Amino acid sequence: MRAIVAFIVGGLFGAGLLLSGMTDTTKVQGWLDIFGDWDPTLAFVMGGAIIPMAIAWRFTQARTPVLGGTFPTPPDPKISANLAVGSIFFGMGWALSGLCPGPAVASLSFGGIGGIVFLIAMVAGMVVAPRAKGYLDGAAQAA
Repeated sequence: MRAIVAFIVGGLFGAGLLLSGMTDTTKVQGWLDIFGDWDPTLAFVMGGAIIPMAIAWRFTQARTPVLGGTFPTPPDPKISANLAVGSIFFGMGWALSGLCPGPAVASLSFGGIGGIVFLIAMVAGMVVAPRAKGYLDGAAQAA
């Protein structure tokens, strides 16, 4: 049952990305171009995601999921070096390609070679980042 619900919710998420224009790399890059031809429509998409999620977090306190398991704990609000560096790299990738993880996967069906290259680079970054962090942490402790 969980797999069926996950498939339906994932399909709705992908359809929402497509409908809202989040898979259009030029629209995303237009949102990030605040000193040029700025396109503010993405703010409505973000608000349409953040506002319901904030409400959902409030309603899930002291409840359990319908399909079992537990809800994840809210993230730590502390801004760490890892969060700052990760955010910078995420933002650079988003600005250069116009894609983030969800739209990147959605773009595989129509994005051509650019979407595939981005997805490979994203997965490579996910594999390399923890190893690089471990190496840098070890080097910092040795110094």
